[in-house]
Amino acid sequence: MDARNIGVLLLLLLSGTGFAQESNSTEPFAIPDSLSINSKYSPRIQRLINDPLTPSKAAFYSAIVPGLGQAYLGKAWKVPIIYAAIGASLYYYNLNNKEMNSYRMAYKRRLNGFFDDEFLEKAIPITTEQLLIGMDFHKNYRDIALVLAAASYMLNILEANVSAHLLQFNVSEDLSVTPNLILDPELTGLRLAVKF
Repeated sequence: MDARNIGVLLLLLLSGTGFAQESNSTEPFAIPDSLSINSKYSPRIQRLINDPLTPSKAAFYSAIVPGLGQAYLGKAWKVPIIYAAIGASLYYYNLNNKEMNSYRMAYKRRLNGFFDDEFLEKAIPITTEQLLIGMDFHKNYRDIALVLAAASYMLNILEANVSAHLLQFNVSEDLSVTPNLILDPELTGLRLAVKF
């Protein structure tokens, strides 16, 4: 099949979507299942499911205090993971910052004529050029650790928002798909109705 045939086929499939269906039914609109009372959830979780602002609140709480949005949603088991990710990133930031500063201090002292730093006392002494390389090495890893800490913080906010949205997402017990092709002689085109 070439591109023209695929385009014609898509045009035929989508051409029936422009027609509106008239309903003579006087029944009220159906209430989504997520809004109906479900006995398997606690009243607190039901309130979170029914409140349309739950994802925004969870994201806001996680932005103020990391992990607070997850606790608000009742998923407090995620809080230690969040703090471990942020804490490990900040620990490596601090570690590499200290190492970078020690290399920098030794380099500055050597430029001023003092050769009494800790790097000369090692089994293999480090030269002045190697001090610059070590300083750049630890500076790069310090910056990476800072980016990882910021990414962990942002992922905390995103995870709270997505988790709240998924809490409100309804998956019914009936997951069957029944395709129903409707060929209507009064309308030109083809309609495809899928009922879940």
